[in-house]
Amino acid sequence: MDFIKRAVLYLRQKIGRTALITLVMSAIMIFVLAGIIIQSAAIQATNSAKNSAGTTVTLSADREKAFASMRKSQSSSSSTSSSSSSNTAPTAITMPSVKIKTAEKIAALNNVAGYQYSNSASVNASGFSAVTTSSSSNGGQGGFGGSTSSGDITVSGVSTTAAESNFKSKSYKITSGRGITASDKNTNNVVIESELATSNNLKVGSTIKVKTTDDDSKTYTLTVVGIYKAKTSTSSQGGPGMSDPSNTIYSSYTLAGTINGDTSSVTSVVYTLTDSSKEKAFTKAAKKLISSSFSLTSSSETYALLMKPMKNVQSFANKIVWIVGIAGTIILALITVLMIRERRHEIGVLMALGESKFKIILQLFSELFAVLLVSLVIAGVAGNFVGNAVGKQLVSQQTTSTQTTSTGAGFGGGGQQPGGNGGGPSSSGQTNQTGMKASGNQINTLKAKISAKSMAELGGLGLGIIAVAVVAGSTPIFRLKPKKILSNE
Repeated sequence: MDFIKRAVLYLRQKIGRTALITLVMSAIMIFVLAGIIIQSAAIQATNSAKNSAGTTVTLSADREKAFASMRKSQSSSSSTSSSSSSNTAPTAITMPSVKIKTAEKIAALNNVAGYQYSNSASVNASGFSAVTTSSSSNGGQGGFGGSTSSGDITVSGVSTTAAESNFKSKSYKITSGRGITASDKNTNNVVIESELATSNNLKVGSTIKVKTTDDDSKTYTLTVVGIYKAKTSTSSQGGPGMSDPSNTIYSSYTLAGTINGDTSSVTSVVYTLTDSSKEKAFTKAAKKLISSSFSLTSSSETYALLMKPMKNVQSFANKIVWIVGIAGTIILALITVLMIRERRHEIGVLMALGESKFKIILQLFSELFAVLLVSLVIAGVAGNFVGNAVGKQLVSQQTTSTQTTSTGAGFGGGGQQPGGNGGGPSSSGQTNQTGMKASGNQINTLKAKISAKSMAELGGLGLGIIAVAVVAGSTPIFRLKPKKILSNE
């Protein structure tokens, strides 16, 4: 008799036992499938959030090398003037600026979705008053800006305010007029803070004058095109020797360059990448276009923080697959051992009639394989529900501890922020609004869906489980000879 026919007859005859084994295997397959689809969904969510967050690379002066150069200059000055009794003046730190031509060459590389120029200048208010903040620990105020001589107003030059981190994170919000756009290049249009506007009776359309810190006769007339409100506490942003944050006005990077007397350079450039997985290749290509005085800093650390919940879910799902798979193999092996012990007489008769041990094993395997097919169907129906329920709970637990940090992550201050298209030849003036906060929201959800790949993985794992169970369960019996098996009945 063919071993497949014997397997079918046995399953029909022992319908109760067949149903019990089907339930056990279905439970195993459901939890294994849940682990597989949660793991797959976590990987997809991680990749999707990574691309949505927009990995950024910041090009700016290498501060460590600048300080090293300063210390070297100071050491050299001290050695040459050691015989003189006069004091040596401290050497000023010279931070190199990024040439716009170099920045545009890097922007022309593959994998650049957009770029944001950042520049800064320090000026003094002329005809209006800067906001003054005082405290018990600091009665005065200091300048804040990019110049060697500090003024009471900071001009923060950007390509677009929409791409600036404070505006992207909603810490700053345009309340009147509009923000700075790519069309404001080479203009004197500015956006001012609401406290500065209120204290000086300024509104959209008003003009203000500022003068440079090194030459009072050199003034610039600025046109207010927008007013923004800083939602964050200004006191938390200020400090000893720092100007009130309300004294920061935003303009195009070209205006800051004009005030500084250098329209061909900017303080920093932030590139948003199209494909985050090719970040290393972009950085390697970009380094060939810059000198050692500059550094390229990636937002990988921020991304790693945002992705931590998904990484934990992925790891936990992987453990589910392994634990349930191993436990399922042991359970089925024990069931198979008990089942084979009850069928000692049947196996002894078949061996006595000349049936090979291999075909008898194939019969046992065929029986469990038929049960596996039914279990896969049941798992396919129930797997989505279990996977989504378990996945939702896992993500909820993992994101609780990191949600606050991830939504606040990003670049701060000075305009060196991620995102956005810059004001270059390839700039369209449109900005990618998907920021770090958006990506933090995306990783709070996980959609587990059954795919053909998931079912194929489950089927392969199921075959492995029943193969190990049959071999482990039948080995003790098949060590005996037919005569010994039948004589022990």
